[in-house]
Amino acid sequence: MSTTKYIFVTGGVSSSLGKGIIAASLAKLLQARGYRVTIQKLDPYINVDPGTLNPYEHGECYVTEDGAETDLDLGHYERFLNVNTSQANNVTTGRIYQSVIEKERRGEFLGKTVQVVPHITNEIKERVQLLGNTGDYDIVITEIGGTVGDIESLPYIEAVRQMKWEMDDDNALVIHLTLVPFLSAAGELKTKPTQHSVKTLMESGIRADILVCRTEHELSEDLKRKLALFCNVKEEAVIQSIDASTIYDVPNMMLEEGLDTVTLQKLNLQNSKQPDLKQWNKFLERHKNPKAEVRIGLIGKYVELQDSYKSILEAFIHAGAENEVKVKLDFIHSEHINAKTIGNKLSKLDGILVAPGFGERGIDGKVAAVQYARENNLPFLGICLGMQMAVIEFARNVLNLKDANSTEMDPRTANPVINIMEDQKNIVDMGGTMRLGSWKCDLKKDSIAHKVYNSDLIEERHRHRYEFNNNYREQLEAAGLVATGVNPNTGLVEIIEVKDHPWFVGVQYHPEYKSTVANPHPLFVAFVKAVHDHSLTH
Repeated sequence: MSTTKYIFVTGGVSSSLGKGIIAASLAKLLQARGYRVTIQKLDPYINVDPGTLNPYEHGECYVTEDGAETDLDLGHYERFLNVNTSQANNVTTGRIYQSVIEKERRGEFLGKTVQVVPHITNEIKERVQLLGNTGDYDIVITEIGGTVGDIESLPYIEAVRQMKWEMDDDNALVIHLTLVPFLSAAGELKTKPTQHSVKTLMESGIRADILVCRTEHELSEDLKRKLALFCNVKEEAVIQSIDASTIYDVPNMMLEEGLDTVTLQKLNLQNSKQPDLKQWNKFLERHKNPKAEVRIGLIGKYVELQDSYKSILEAFIHAGAENEVKVKLDFIHSEHINAKTIGNKLSKLDGILVAPGFGERGIDGKVAAVQYARENNLPFLGICLGMQMAVIEFARNVLNLKDANSTEMDPRTANPVINIMEDQKNIVDMGGTMRLGSWKCDLKKDSIAHKVYNSDLIEERHRHRYEFNNNYREQLEAAGLVATGVNPNTGLVEIIEVKDHPWFVGVQYHPEYKSTVANPHPLFVAFVKAVHDHSLTH
């Protein structure tokens, strides 16, 4: 019998209240007290995973070590806890139904009528308990996507109700995150939306054990008492979550509010040890008190929605704190870069990052930004598509192969310096079929990459279909674009650098996925340092 404790985080009134950050903050506090904690996300949409979703639709797609394409909240979990997540940490309605239908086709239900209750709810419960049954965790926190009352969330809410009913009272609890809006016309905070949200939850058979209230203004003791009384929770279980200047403040705010203390009491876990947040607060101190400031241009195709680059943004926060430098990002749409605008848009920058992406839209602007960085000796980092753009730019403007391109953009190009990977050529289904997850890379001695990692062999996470075409490697290297990181098994070029440039690196993988508060990614740390050094001399 597993002794794992389960915490469920639901949301009400509005979406985007920050369930993921509350879940990650509580997990951080429990981890800092010595518990082994993991977090999973249950997503109510019918896509099997976010891999086929447009970034405008759902923000970035986060990739785990084992190659799962997951919700961006898993990035928060890893950044806060410094513990890897996996396929088991993100479950979608699509995956649940797919699994149940496959079982039905195999005849596993012995001719029974397959229904939402019990078959879908049983599948959900199995997925929730999968992590708990490993024996690796004392506490599993499960965040349920969407808002209470949504039709698509109902099977998840019912599965939680059943689990609460099946378990001892002190083995499972529900935290309900809700909004207490401030009406400026009336000059007061309103509790009615929260009351209705809790009532909706109770109609599904679940009583919230802890109420976390998102608010712009302090909740008075009177207001907390009112919420406790009308929402059927203890007063000490009404937790204020006031707007913070950075998500990294939230663990300390939840500590002050006693969220971890009331959680442990309700789970009957006796622990008088105070959370050890020394390293966390050291990072916060450096983040909030930078000694310098740099401006980096993030050249991308989805800049209208900053969540499209969530992990990159957070990696810059980690690397900035490590260097005691504030990184100011200029989000520049690659479609808006052309010969007329480029000087105006890029001349005030200290460094340039060309971001990942898919498809041909905005490609010319990315190539132009790479050329600007190379010719003006601006520190440059290209990630995935950004690295491929650097290869195309170099081939066009240094090797004079004017039609050099990627077969993603022009399948008939005479000079495919970037080509579709051999194992991708006959793939029909788009979802979950790219090169995904962690792969090895050998580093060349005396390269920037080798200095950055201080290692001969690294492992990084991937998400791509196209690769550097090795037929052009000799030509490119002779002209000064050097392959400094190569996969030892496949020969895939993972890292390129330009000789005789202060700091010019392109990587095929996604370093941003592995950056955490406790371990800022060395490539971002080195890039920010190079940008800062450049800013001092220009």
